[in-house]
Amino acid sequence: MQTVDHKDILTRFKNGDLGREQAAALLTGAHPDSAARHAPLTTAVAPPRAAVSQPPPARALTTAPAGGGPPLPADGYAITALHGRFPDADGLDVFWHTAVLGGRDAGRRTSGSPAGAGAGAGAGAGDFDAVFFGLTPQDAVLMDPQERLLLEVLWQTLETAGCTGARLDTLTAADGEPRAVGVYVAHDPLGRAAVAQAPAGDAPAAAGAGVTLPARLSTLLDLRGPGHCVGGGGAAFLVALHQALSALRAGECGAALVGAVGLQPGPARRHPQGAEGGQGVGAVLLRPLAAALAAGDTVHAVVRATAVAHPGRRAREAAADRLARRALAAAGVTAAGVGLRETETTVAATTGDTGAATGLAALVRAVLQLRHGTLLPAPGDSSAAPWARPHDQSGRELPRRATVAVRPTAGSPAAHVLLEEPPRRGPEPIASGPAGPAAASGELVLLSAPTPEHLAATARLLADRVLPADAVEHGTQDGRRLLAALARELRLGRAVRDCRLAVVARDTGELGAALRAFAEDQAGAGDQDRAGDRAGADDQDRAEDRDGADDRAGAGGRAGADDQDGAGGRAGAGDQDRAEDRAGAGDRTGADDQDGADDRAGAGAGGARGSVRCADLRGAQGPGVLFGELPETRAYLAALWRGRRLDALARLWLAGVDVSAADTAGAAPVLALPTSALLRRPLREAGCPATDGPTPS
Repeated sequence: MQTVDHKDILTRFKNGDLGREQAAALLTGAHPDSAARHAPLTTAVAPPRAAVSQPPPARALTTAPAGGGPPLPADGYAITALHGRFPDADGLDVFWHTAVLGGRDAGRRTSGSPAGAGAGAGAGAGDFDAVFFGLTPQDAVLMDPQERLLLEVLWQTLETAGCTGARLDTLTAADGEPRAVGVYVAHDPLGRAAVAQAPAGDAPAAAGAGVTLPARLSTLLDLRGPGHCVGGGGAAFLVALHQALSALRAGECGAALVGAVGLQPGPARRHPQGAEGGQGVGAVLLRPLAAALAAGDTVHAVVRATAVAHPGRRAREAAADRLARRALAAAGVTAAGVGLRETETTVAATTGDTGAATGLAALVRAVLQLRHGTLLPAPGDSSAAPWARPHDQSGRELPRRATVAVRPTAGSPAAHVLLEEPPRRGPEPIASGPAGPAAASGELVLLSAPTPEHLAATARLLADRVLPADAVEHGTQDGRRLLAALARELRLGRAVRDCRLAVVARDTGELGAALRAFAEDQAGAGDQDRAGDRAGADDQDRAEDRDGADDRAGAGGRAGADDQDGAGGRAGAGDQDRAEDRAGAGDRTGADDQDGADDRAGAGAGGARGSVRCADLRGAQGPGVLFGELPETRAYLAALWRGRRLDALARLWLAGVDVSAADTAGAAPVLALPTSALLRRPLREAGCPATDGPTPS
């Protein structure tokens, strides 16, 4: 009889009805309850909006990869950031509002959304901020539009997680390599645009662009983890996520970016049956849950298990049911414990057919419903509904859970992901700033960008979206704590670029006013420079015309006189140029002395409070006044932060020293901030830069 039991257990394990650990426990007799041993696992998943009130008691979650292998950590993997752009929604806040309304009132919805929100993810795919990513217009125009969109959203996802600056170095692989972030992407077929724009003889390389896409993205972002691309199919994003978890499980990376882009032909509109062409692009950042909680990361949802397989010749429904059983068994969860199921069908009503981004859209919908505790309108329903948290038989509260599943299509696999809401934690206090006399000196806020225009636009975003003028109370304790947290987040979470500003402020109101004034001054200076350039060009054209007329009028008889006058003129011009050089050098020296005197006058309090100092280091040579990689330099900078030598730190920052990485003592929650401004411009043919004005985003 025992032999028959073992055979039954092994058969059920082979069919995917039992997880590896369940089978091992039953074979070794660890679970003597014969009823539990032989109870069949249901394959049905709760329908959308079916919140479960009394699921069976939960047990320890011991997830294992579908198909065998070492078990996943018991606490799963955290989604610490997500970013996306979909039809009628340039950003997830607008996407959520769109989904809650169930497709109604689209005109009013987009009118108040951020710039470009109503355009959809793929509209304006020819607009790109090449300068921000260190690319030339010629480089950018040869990139496939999907690659450009992925580059943008991967960067914005990292920034949302606060991981483009010093924190990025803390994401290490098992061997200690910093910046170990894997890049896994899903995309529709690439190469059409690249082949059309590639130089003669380069078309084969362009046609195979998808193969090297993760490597190119990793190079542009300076990420040092593994990567893989998955081309085509609605489940492509979920397959890429499954592969990313394998790399995290093996210790090959400390975090993983998983992105997807789908640009389907036709208008970017929703359709209840998904018949219209859709567009979508976005990404998530994954970390082991324990590491994310220890680092103070925001956890949007937890991935408990994934399962991926090709159906072979089996029916699509049978393959999907098999993966559902595998994922639930791996997580130790029954179907009754799942209150929401998102599929390609539920997504179509919100986004249309988004191709390789279908799984991304389904996952985003599920994560947002977990976050808000609200079930979106299902197809045929008219309104959203509260999602009650389930309880076990003893009344103990259980986490909400959701599945994301995409059925296989011709030539593509099926995928299934089990999500859970993050562990409930008490309210995390904002990291407090200094107290007593130190608080009176204010906080040093550092900001940088690739160009002065980017710097001004990002300063404006921070001032308007983080420090709204009508919501700031000057001098309050909460304002000072928020200021300290914001200053720390900008130092640790943002990349260090060549155009920099530094400002010392005592509260958020003072900082907001300073940043707004700086942005307005920069905008005015830019307008004046452009007007001056145009006026100068006109003056030069008129002068050249007059010179040409004079030359023609006197060409006959003044050759000798011109030669003699020219010799004298050149000598006089040389004397005058040298005199002007000496005078200019004196003026510059005097200006430098005055600047230094002003800096020394404000050394005690970090310079004039509320005034912005800035520097453009794009033409600087070498590492600056200090080489930040030396241990002695890091120790010196850390001592300056401990002593709150704000003026000295500001001077070094504006001189080209990266002073941000030295201020890493203590853990603090990641503070959500607007991403850096992108100044997108229409791309032109290689070698012909665009003249249109930038579109900030």
